[in-house]
Amino acid sequence: MKERKEISQQHIENRIFTIRGKQVMLDRDLAEMYQVEVKRLNEQVKRNIERFPESFHFQLTNQEKNELVANYERFGSF
Repeated sequence: MKERKEISQQHIENRIFTIRGKQVMLDRDLAEMYQVEVKRLNEQVKRNIERFPESFHFQLTNQEKNELVANYERFGSF
């Protein structure tokens, strides 16, 4: 069984963005926190969509993705 690593509050707060007036986290950051593959996280959301509130799934536009890449170095490979 995988050992869970501690994640600081600051680490989480640094991964929350405000987009279209909503606070969001990217799927890759959530997957990292839960120590799963991004693909698996997204599959589970799709398979169990009724278990997730509508505010949980949020799709970035291409323009929003480009803005993240331009403004945050860690998204260079986005």
